[in-house]
Amino acid sequence: MITVEGVSKAYGTRSVLADLSFEARPGEVTLLVGANGSGKSTTNRILAGLIAADAGRFTIDGQVADPTRPHARRGLSFLPQSPRFHPSLTVTQILDFYAQLRGADAVAVARVTKQWALTEHLAAPTGVLSGGLRQRLALAVFSLPDAPVLALDEPGLSLDPDWRRFLQDELRSAAGDGRTVLVATHLLGEWEGRADRCLVLEHGRILRELAPDRLRQAFPFAVTHPQQAVAR
Repeated sequence: MITVEGVSKAYGTRSVLADLSFEARPGEVTLLVGANGSGKSTTNRILAGLIAADAGRFTIDGQVADPTRPHARRGLSFLPQSPRFHPSLTVTQILDFYAQLRGADAVAVARVTKQWALTEHLAAPTGVLSGGLRQRLALAVFSLPDAPVLALDEPGLSLDPDWRRFLQDELRSAAGDGRTVLVATHLLGEWEGRADRCLVLEHGRILRELAPDRLRQAFPFAVTHPQQAVAR
């Protein structure tokens, strides 16, 4: 479960989030959608502890997450938009480093290596990987811990259509196991009928909820290509 209550965030004089409140429930895939600059990434970065909110309260898997509770985010696995790795480190080195960081064993490393089809690339430095392979490595790192709460920021970018469908299936399976899945995305067309809830973020707060099987109807300009915007 993720609960967000009255969260606000500004960068200087520019308000990004204003009294934002919502929840993402266990057993569901919840989409967080909105135009570029609407605060989707800021919301996820606050949840992950990468930046601090100016006001408000939020919980992750029942734990209040604030600077005085550093262990509250142990139940969260977060995939940022455009993840980066040191270009000279190999795929194996990246996986081993994050496995140690998250307390995952060799069995987990082998599992995610197979899951995201990285076996043939283990010796490759990340600097030579294609965008799609780099994203699959990021998803492998994301999949290492058996976290009850999953938050992803534009996870389909750089993936080809087959891998995007595979990712959706994996997230649906995770929700079926009772985990909480929150996906910030603008690829609405691809998610139609694949999520349980769709929350629209506008002007720093949730203003409406859409039926997840009618996303194209709600957004006539919705597209599936990663380079095109959908929320206008």
